[in-house]
This record gives sequence, C-alpha cells and structure tokens, in this order.
Amino acid sequence: MRTIRYAAAAVVLVALAGCGSDDTSDGPPPTPSSDRSEGSSPPTTTPTTAPPSSPRATDSASGAALDWQPVPGPVRDTVTTGGGWTLTVKGAGARWSLDGRQSSTGGGASGFRVSDALMDQDWAVVVLQDRAEQQPSRAQVVDLASGRKFTIDGRSDVPTTNGGTWALGGGHVVHATVSKGRYCVADVDLATRAAEVGWCAPKRTGFNGAHLTPGGESVLSFDSGHPSCRTLMTLDGATATPFDGVPDCSAWDGLRTEDGAVWSVIPDEHRVEEAHFHAVAGGTPSDLGPGTAGTLTWCGGAAWFVRDPQREGDPAALMRWSPADGLSVAYESPAGRAFLSAPRCGGDALTVTAMAEGGDEQVTATVS
Repeated sequence: MRTIRYAAAAVVLVALAGCGSDDTSDGPPPTPSSDRSEGSSPPTTTPTTAPPSSPRATDSASGAALDWQPVPGPVRDTVTTGGGWTLTVKGAGARWSLDGRQSSTGGGASGFRVSDALMDQDWAVVVLQDRAEQQPSRAQVVDLASGRKFTIDGRSDVPTTNGGTWALGGGHVVHATVSKGRYCVADVDLATRAAEVGWCAPKRTGFNGAHLTPGGESVLSFDSGHPSCRTLMTLDGATATPFDGVPDCSAWDGLRTEDGAVWSVIPDEHRVEEAHFHAVAGGTPSDLGPGTAGTLTWCGGAAWFVRDPQREGDPAALMRWSPADGLSVAYESPAGRAFLSAPRCGGDALTVTAMAEGGDEQVTATVS
C-alpha cells in the first residue's frame, strides 16, 4: 500500500518539468501535468466497505475531541462532506455526485476523469481532465445556496488548460492558464464570474500545489533543473514572493495563515514522500516534525497533514496544528500497516481515507 502512494509521489516530482513556461517562442508551452491536490482521489488498494463501528476519536490540543464517524458506502469512493452536503467521486474518477438535504446533481464525461473535487461552505467545484491530456480541463461550479451552476473551461474569458493545479477558498477558485505563451495563475470570483490572470511563471519554470486560505494564496514554483529547485511563493495579484525561512530548493507543501505560514521541506531528495513540517505564527517558529509530502490542508482554522508510521507497529496519524492550540494527533488509523489519504476539507468538516491491514475506512468529523 505504501509503495503505491510513494510511487505516485515520485511521479509528481518527475512530472514537475511539464507544468511550466517554456523558453521558446515556437508554439505553446508544455502542457502541465496534474498535481496531487485536496480533491484528488486517494491511492487505491483492494477496498472494503466502511466498518459499522465508530472510529477512534482523538483529543486535539484544544481539549475538544473530534467525533469521527464512518462515511456510508464503499471506501473506494472518494467522499468530501460538509454543511449537509456530500461530494462523491466514483469509479476512479469516471463519475461524481453532489447530494444535499433537498437536491442532488452529478455527472461525468466520456474521455474525461475527475481530477479535483473541491467544496467549502458555499461552493462545490468538480474538475474533469481529459484522459488523453489533449483538451483543456472543465470545471463544474455549483452554488450550494441557490443550486445554480456554471462551467469554467477552455472557452472561458480566462481559459483553463489541460491539468494543472486548482484551489477553492473565500468565494474564489484559482487554476492554471496559458496567457501570451506563459504558464499563469487565473483567479475567478465565483459570485460575479469575473476572471483575471495573476502571476505568470518565468520562462523554464512552472507551479503547482495552489492553496487558498484566509491568509491568502500560495503556490509551489519549480524550475527545469534535475533535480528541480522548488520554491514556495505567496501570491498577491501578479506579484510572487518566496516564503520566509524556507531553505532554498527543498520545499514541497505550503500555505499562508493570517499571521504566518505552514510548510514542508524534503530532507532527502531520494525519498520525496518523506517531508518535515514547519510553521511560523506571529514571528514564532514551530517544528512540527515528520509528515507525508503532498498532504497539507487548511480546514476549520487549522492546518492538517498526514504522518506515516514512524516505527513498526505505529498507526498512521492525521496531525492538526493551529497557532492557538499547537500540534496534536487528530486521528489514528486502524491497526497494522497503514497509510492515509490527504485530508479533504468540506468547509466545516474534514474527511480522510485510511488503508490499513486492520481494515480500510473512510471517516469524517466536524472541525468548525
């Protein structure tokens, strides 16, 4: 099970060179590859059905226990819950559904698969990517309050491109676009549907790993070197600024908080799945310890990331950190060898999938 996910992490590293701006003027820049995001499907093994018993509830540092509950249905479906809504990706991305108390929607498209399924308190965004990696991605946007829908695609005022990073937050969605031959970040105001081109990657560089949090927008920039030099960037319109205090070229995950940031670095480039996490709040740094690359998520006023078993017999753990509460274990996997998917935020709830010798499970808990 661990081998499957770690191989995927290595593929992401190799694919970085395809997600950027070229230095030639003959033809369009290279088509970007999709990165692992909060809405992407977790690694798959032979699935089981979620067990009927209530999973373990682990105390957070704030003293409030999270009430983890099984998600109905097969664990092979990738589910995000929140605000009375359930967003489900089925059939390894072939279909999706959005179900609420009074309405449902969903769909799929021949030749396309769901690459990202994002949801917060107000919006759901489902991104379909061309399996042949030829056509631009299509995003179905749903206003959860009204049920109104619209599409962001290659015909939009600021068009999508094939693959690339997507993020949802604060009534906006960001995605990759190609503008004047450069690989750029597009920002869409979902209420007004107005879109604009923001920061564009320099020649022979690219980006992925976008995050939209109350602290602002960020991406992971990388160059075409071997190995690639990776830099976490805060974005403000067309301006990109490197994160403070992150060692050169070794970054992986990163997001902004209202008074600081959380990020990870890769200590050993030969083991890109093994990251070390850090945070800073109000100028005070915190060493958050080891974790799994590509799993950092912001939800309910806190940062969350996965920590794989550190010793034989240890469970896989979901870690929580906030400036007020510090670091704590929020969830532990069933017994035996195990790993967790990246947690998926649904606005006021967090969902995680555990693949374990002691039984696979998909659980959710209210976090705000």
